[in-house]
Amino acid sequence: MIQRLSMQINFAKKFKKRYDKADVKIRTAFDKRFAIFLQDPFYSLLNNHALTGKYAGSRSIDVTGDWRAIFSEHMDEKDNKVIIFELLGTHSELYK
Repeated sequence: MIQRLSMQINFAKKFKKRYDKADVKIRTAFDKRFAIFLQDPFYSLLNNHALTGKYAGSRSIDVTGDWRAIFSEHMDEKDNKVIIFELLGTHSELYK
């Protein structure tokens, strides 16, 4: 868990498992994009956008040209933003 100002970031079990199994290049790419996300979640390189269909209500950022990280945003009881990174995978894995 990462606490930043009034934003808390968590990683779901599925996300952690996929991250741990991913190639070091993918983990490094995610780490770099995550650092950008912490500074500016809507930085253009991230291509942060809302999802539809089975992931409606969630958002996605680009990790590489083909890899995506899907996350959800919620407010806790103290009105702090809580972000949960739910899934990590290739575009075809996630959107089949």
